[in-house]
Amino acid sequence: MKFAYYLVFALWYLLSLLPLRVLYFFSDLLYIPLYYGVRYRRNIVRKNLVGSFPEKNQEEIIRIEKKFYHFFCDYMVETIKLFSMSKKQIMRRMTFSGVEDMKADLEKNNVNFGFMYLGHYCNWEWIASMAYWTGEDILCTQIYHPLYNKNFDKLFLRLRNQFGGECIPMRETLRRIITLKREHQKTFVGFIADQSPKWNSIHHWVPFLHRETPIFIGTEQIAKQVGAVVYFTDVKRIKRGYYHCELKRMTVHPQELPDYQLTDMYARMLEEMIQREPAYWLWSHNRWKRTKEEWERRNTEIQNT
Repeated sequence: MKFAYYLVFALWYLLSLLPLRVLYFFSDLLYIPLYYGVRYRRNIVRKNLVGSFPEKNQEEIIRIEKKFYHFFCDYMVETIKLFSMSKKQIMRRMTFSGVEDMKADLEKNNVNFGFMYLGHYCNWEWIASMAYWTGEDILCTQIYHPLYNKNFDKLFLRLRNQFGGECIPMRETLRRIITLKREHQKTFVGFIADQSPKWNSIHHWVPFLHRETPIFIGTEQIAKQVGAVVYFTDVKRIKRGYYHCELKRMTVHPQELPDYQLTDMYARMLEEMIQREPAYWLWSHNRWKRTKEEWERRNTEIQNT
């Protein structure tokens, strides 16, 4: 296992030393076998796009589909580049606005936490570099789901922690946040909440991209518990290899909102961001594999047992 880790690390590190323009050349080459050859998750991507944009014809769907695969290849080489990317380079290519607003909200409302709703949109790995923009008084953290492959999990943890932040395993989220609260540590916490919950974790459904969609409510629940200010990360791809993340305030008093309202707000804002430029969302994820009808049937069976 250790040998495999160091072998992959060495290979990715050596690749990362190449200039991005060279890596993008490899990305262009990779697109052809990925899309036309192995057809990586083509059926899932096509199904997701057709269901999300019923107003678009087949030509428009295929255009978005191909652009997504081009971007996905870029995402892979951009992630590899992180192994050797300098602080100056990442700060030039991944910029942020609204950071000072969120820091001011923490001070004004005398709270320790700023929660950020994220999605698998644009290069979400680069967003971990926000730690370079917050100053030493703010700890930047992100909630993550450990990968099944231990070697890849270790590699991605190395990438995500290199900016000075901290990755918190999903199962340890509340425990770690409570600890940070006791320590009075000012903290930004990123939640990527656009994945599909398991059956026993589904408690709320939202209309999202023309379908009833299950969504995680943990961000909202914990925000209310610790009184966090909550922001949405609106990300734009300026051009190839350049992104901008604008932090948009959602609420500074989540405990005053009705249950699920904050989660619904996130779903609407994420949907608007995706509709603006669809190709940059992770369409290869089987987002709608669980239906509300099946969920209701399962709950009925449980209640009748």
